[in-house]
Amino acid sequence: MPPKLNILLIDDEPAIRLSLAAALEAAGHDVVAVGDLPGAVEAVAQRVFDVVVTDINLPRGSGMDFFRSVRHETPDTDVILITGHAAIDDAVAALKEGARDYLTKPFAGEELVIRIAHIAERRVLKEELAATRCKLQATQERGLIGRSPTMVRLNDRIMTMAESDAPVLITGESGTGKELVARLLHEQSARAGKPFVAVNCAAFPDTLIEAELFGHERGAFTSAVRPREGRFKAADGGTLFVDEVAEIPLPTQAKLLRVLQGGAIEPIGTNTPVNVNVRIISATHRNLKRQIAEARFREDLYYRFNVLNIHIPPLRERQGDLPLLIGYFLNHLCPAGKAPSTLSSRAYAALAAYPFPGNVRELKHAIEHAIVLSRGQEIDLEHLPEDIAGSARAPEKVNGHVGPFHPLATATKEFEREYLLRALERTSGKKSEAAALLGISRKNLWEKLRGYGINNGGPVEEMARR
Repeated sequence: MPPKLNILLIDDEPAIRLSLAAALEAAGHDVVAVGDLPGAVEAVAQRVFDVVVTDINLPRGSGMDFFRSVRHETPDTDVILITGHAAIDDAVAALKEGARDYLTKPFAGEELVIRIAHIAERRVLKEELAATRCKLQATQERGLIGRSPTMVRLNDRIMTMAESDAPVLITGESGTGKELVARLLHEQSARAGKPFVAVNCAAFPDTLIEAELFGHERGAFTSAVRPREGRFKAADGGTLFVDEVAEIPLPTQAKLLRVLQGGAIEPIGTNTPVNVNVRIISATHRNLKRQIAEARFREDLYYRFNVLNIHIPPLRERQGDLPLLIGYFLNHLCPAGKAPSTLSSRAYAALAAYPFPGNVRELKHAIEHAIVLSRGQEIDLEHLPEDIAGSARAPEKVNGHVGPFHPLATATKEFEREYLLRALERTSGKKSEAAALLGISRKNLWEKLRGYGINNGGPVEEMARR
């Protein structure tokens, strides 16, 4: 029997709203029915719905705008649109943006119940697939490295969005791993066996980016000595990752918009359209809304790219993941046939204190730099890049004296935390041995670790497991 679903029904005609709600409730579903957009906004603010059924034409607002808002905030919610014959084009466009279905007035309540039943069956299958994926994850690590709440939510969001074919816009500072996220979306999708093609729009001059995307025929321009298929054609059936989309010139943006609308490209030098089946994943470190306000990016293209979106936090906002990342890079960047390097407490303290404007990419390069200079032995402060080591060595003056100089209680806590980390590092994370080394009970050690946020499942334990 299909599961019971939580449904939000929005229609401004009381008779239709009441009859549809009654039909859905008779089928065993939990229904919240409202008559206008403000009521709908209030409802979704209070709970997450499995399905939203909304009329496109609503008083005091737009059903299409509400649909886009729901897709943005809760991508897992299925949306069915109700439309009159005059608005069918809007409904079809919404299907391309991720709506699950649409119904044209007039229709019977039984028809809506059938559509909801199909959604319920699909959700059961989705849950079974998710359970299978969890079993796979238990034996093989997937997703981005990190156990902080932010990264757990991000990995869950990636896995959810991988099941869709809708375009995804990835935002975040340079070095946060936007291409890695794009590859994960592809690898966890139904297109995993097809090509993943990446193009960095900032790497090509304005005169060549169009040819790079769409391809060209021989003689299309001076240097076109032979025909070449573009990145869209190369990615046919798979995923095209368009990095640094903010760097695409406006004329090419207009042509790209037509491709996304029609699903066909026209290589330069020909007027013959070529159909392509590609999922678009785009990325940028720039603020596209600011680019739109400055007339440097098309608003309509932005909404085509931004059906679903993922924001990757900078490394400085997830410091708890630093030991995991350090442990990962120490293991994966060590020379073949050699044991991974270890990290001194001074080097770790310098890494922990550094803000990493270059994010995970900068951390990776710093560890690689240190492994080379340390010749595979213990990495100390002098082996780190000067930006990191220098900031750790630079004295700070407080009231004319060299610092930093903290209150005694603060300094004592900092020393104790660092000493606990060193003990765990010395014993490879074995807490019983660390407690014996420190001369305290295991229970006392656990309490101290919990107090410093390095307790069970925390950074030190995760690093030790690696």
